[in-house]
Amino acid sequence: MKQFVRLSLLMLIVFSLGSCQQRMVDFTIISTKNVDLSNAANFKKGKERVTGKDIAHIILIIPTGFPNLKEAIDRAIEVTPGAVALTDGVIYSKSFYFLLYGQNGFIVEGTPLIDPSLTSNEQEDFPAYAKVTYDKKGNYVVEELTEEEYATYKKKFVPKALKSTI
Repeated sequence: MKQFVRLSLLMLIVFSLGSCQQRMVDFTIISTKNVDLSNAANFKKGKERVTGKDIAHIILIIPTGFPNLKEAIDRAIEVTPGAVALTDGVIYSKSFYFLLYGQNGFIVEGTPLIDPSLTSNEQEDFPAYAKVTYDKKGNYVVEELTEEEYATYKKKFVPKALKSTI
């Protein structure tokens, strides 16, 4: 009888800890933003996939809110500066509940579609070799370096194991 009780308790714990994730939609392109399609020929695909989530918590059996798919899509798009949409992606619905606590939500994954006219051009002003420091007010100061000065700093600060990758 003890083994039956233990096995029943173990099965209850295993089933309670499980979560359910369901693939809802595969999409080619999705956006919640106002996209100017007259510039669509200039859009660029991001290099890495991004993820956005909107999760609502359940305490006891009372939900503290409801997940919003639009929020999950917005969060995924806003990971990349200048992104206006996601391409080649998937939307999942995920939920779990264990005794007193649970979650319910949406997960959105995709490759960002970037409008170059919305990105900042600040980085293009940086020289090829530079040393960046911060002043006492927290503003950054860029000091242009020659290639030889850069190599000297690189020897001083970069560990030997990383030098081959830089």
